[in-house]
Amino acid sequence: MDLQRVLIRPLITERSTALKEAANQYCFQVHAHATKGQIRQAVEALFNVAVTGVNTAILPGKFRRLGAGRPGGYRADWKKAIVTIRRGQEIKLVEEPK
Repeated sequence: MDLQRVLIRPLITERSTALKEAANQYCFQVHAHATKGQIRQAVEALFNVAVTGVNTAILPGKFRRLGAGRPGGYRADWKKAIVTIRRGQEIKLVEEPK
């Protein structure tokens, strides 16, 4: 798999911000068939950091209603990766306001 397609987008939530500050961990939405090794290679190549660990989880899609009288449906299942990088290094995901 092409390393550019492994990482889909960073996840920026309250929990991921707390993980970044407390444990130097970053969250990404990744391709559903990406392995931990491919995720490690992609993060190291794209952000020039040393990865010390990768944890993954497959999250089920949620049920969503479409309105009155219309049937609902499910969103697609997706995969999340929590990547731990070496102390002292960081990934600039978005510019923080000054």
